[in-house]
Amino acid sequence: MPHVLVVGSGIAGLTCALKLAQAKPQWSITVVTKASADESNTKYAQGGVAAVWDYQKDSYDKHIADTLDAGDGLCNPEVVELVIKEGPERVREIIAWGADFDREDSGTYHLGREGGHSEDRVLHHKDLTGWELEKTLLEVIHNQPNITVLTHHFVLDLITQHHQGRIVTRHTSPITCFGAYLLDLTSGQIETVLANVTVLASGGAGQVYKSTTNPTIATGDGIAMVYRAKGQIANMEFVQFHPTSLYDPEASPSFLISEAVRGAGAELKTQSGEAFMLRYDSRGSLAPRDIVARAIDSEMKRRGEEFVYLDARHIPATELTNHFPSIYQTCATQGWDMTRDMIPVVPAAHYLCGGVEVDVMGRTTIDRLYACGECTCTGLHGANRLASNSLLEAMVYAHRIYEDILALDALPELANGIPDWNAAGTTEPKEMVLITQSLKELKEIMTSYVGIVRSNERLERALSRLRLLSAETEKLYHSTTISPQLCELRNLITIGYLVTKSASLRHESRGLHCTTDYPVHATWADDTIL
Repeated sequence: MPHVLVVGSGIAGLTCALKLAQAKPQWSITVVTKASADESNTKYAQGGVAAVWDYQKDSYDKHIADTLDAGDGLCNPEVVELVIKEGPERVREIIAWGADFDREDSGTYHLGREGGHSEDRVLHHKDLTGWELEKTLLEVIHNQPNITVLTHHFVLDLITQHHQGRIVTRHTSPITCFGAYLLDLTSGQIETVLANVTVLASGGAGQVYKSTTNPTIATGDGIAMVYRAKGQIANMEFVQFHPTSLYDPEASPSFLISEAVRGAGAELKTQSGEAFMLRYDSRGSLAPRDIVARAIDSEMKRRGEEFVYLDARHIPATELTNHFPSIYQTCATQGWDMTRDMIPVVPAAHYLCGGVEVDVMGRTTIDRLYACGECTCTGLHGANRLASNSLLEAMVYAHRIYEDILALDALPELANGIPDWNAAGTTEPKEMVLITQSLKELKEIMTSYVGIVRSNERLERALSRLRLLSAETEKLYHSTTISPQLCELRNLITIGYLVTKSASLRHESRGLHCTTDYPVHATWADDTIL
């Protein structure tokens, strides 16, 4: 059994695992992922890492101010300060491990600018930053003898006292995590994996919507597991829609056109060629994402059109092809030459600002369970994430979890009396259509009723339909054998409920939560906790 079990192989999980393994060579660290080791939301992060780098032009105060402004009054100022100030050192560490960020001819790092930033501070590897960071970490980890990476293993549930038949809640005795049940997708066997400490870095949940930039694995598994285990979840209503995914109704996931393209000068225009963003914000196409996504949504609805254009034709062709090679090539394969054509774009679900509530050391409300990365709500993002702050947050919190685990006087003992997974009474599912159709219904519900703009009536209708879907899926779950498709459906329904319920509790429009029933900042509400 591992000393530390890490769930997830994105930048957050891999960074934490690597630091622990190097500091404690006598410990066994196991990283679990339900796909291949490099398949994560990190891999698809195009833009880069936001960090104060040019101290002559930039400062911590400026980055902090930009983050607080984007978060629309709901950021935790303490968390914002610690992430911004600790971030550059974490970036230097991953550079030391081998990460290659783009440089100017002079040798200094090329710093990009994205929406909501007042200075150029985004380090990047062309438009494949996430891929570069993921590759770097995996190369180092594969040479670390005390790390085991279990690919194609689906985490079914966190093991707590509930599996011992004990009834505990967040209001009674402390809930404790003892490890997790894993489904080996190759053998079909369910394994009981106990650990002294568990770190959850399971990523986001964009697949709850029809159109998302997230890969198919982003099904909110970790958040759903913590909710089932009675852990605390916060601010789930704040789902960030990236303003510019390439318009292609048949594509899944949607292809992201990085915000860095707008940082380089690209401008949003209507289908008639009119620039419209200055009507919504003085920063134009480089306003924070919540403002830009709502503006695009408003223009499309007002005009009855399915997309707007991103115009990059005035940017030098060499800059487009050198800095954005994958974006340029993907657009070209769809018949759009960025140097000559305006590119059709539309908002798509991109990032979840809420999630498992953690403190400044990454501790959840469940003992012996830490969490970092997109599955968490740290307080950094507030009501809307500032572009390229996510990779920074992941590295900072991975480091803080590593420090907190090392500071323990001794690792907690492994639990005794944990039963194996009980599959008694279940049968093979007779019709897979029950799962696939329910997933389609869920995505339709969330897209139609809990999208960029919401209303009380839409949210009530969504909750009513989600309850029915949940009841049907729970019946199927308890009567048929376990499959990853069924578990992902169950988890996504939980995510849909949490997003919708949280949205119904917030009686104001703020950041990423926009409702037609309440004006902006009507009540100046605190976090929504479920």
